[in-house]
Amino acid sequence: MGFLQTTLSAIYPPRCLGCGTTVDSDFGLCGACWGQAEFIGGTCCDTCGAPLPGAGTDADTHCDTCMKSPKPWDHGRSALVYKGMGRKLVLGLKHGDRQEVARPAALWMRPAIKKLVPQSALLAPVPLHWTRLAKRRYNQSALIAQQLSKVTGLDWCPDLLERRQRTPSLDGKTAAERADILADAIQVSPRRRHRIQNRVVLLIDDVMTTGATLAACTRACRASGADQVCVSVLARAVKTS
Repeated sequence: MGFLQTTLSAIYPPRCLGCGTTVDSDFGLCGACWGQAEFIGGTCCDTCGAPLPGAGTDADTHCDTCMKSPKPWDHGRSALVYKGMGRKLVLGLKHGDRQEVARPAALWMRPAIKKLVPQSALLAPVPLHWTRLAKRRYNQSALIAQQLSKVTGLDWCPDLLERRQRTPSLDGKTAAERADILADAIQVSPRRRHRIQNRVVLLIDDVMTTGATLAACTRACRASGADQVCVSVLARAVKTS
């Protein structure tokens, strides 16, 4: 196996996920692209994972948005800010068939997740409507959840949640409009409800903007008996002003 891996590495050397240049190992970024990726560390909002000023780790810290409009889930974390390289990686995974991004995404998300939920937690990806899944051929959130299960040892359920309605694109919609569009659009699969009874559920998605989709998923999980719901995303959109 070692000889085969060495041979394959010689023929197909590891490439940077951002620019394609040769790097030392698979699932990595070159120095230049790493510098363009804004990783979220230190102080962040305990609910939505947005970065906050300071270097503390107070678990009760919240951003202004979450203080004014509390989210329905308990805790949330994000690995990257959704701009620059973070945005490029998310869009590549979501629309560019860059499925190889899922593995490093899981590795970047793992440290925060290990502190966020117990080992008995269940990973669940945000679902796609079956028509979008058929067109895209994969659910990017499920790919991340699968890789997270591998690197954390947490159990996962790819079809825990179902999107019953094909909702229109949420791009450009206000928070209120997004919530209205997603009302009753997502439910826990009747075949999987037994898996979340009195259990912590960790929802996985590629990017969080207003959090409307994650909120809809949270309400569905709580209605079906989840004890606690947390969220983790690859990238978090933040205000630039």
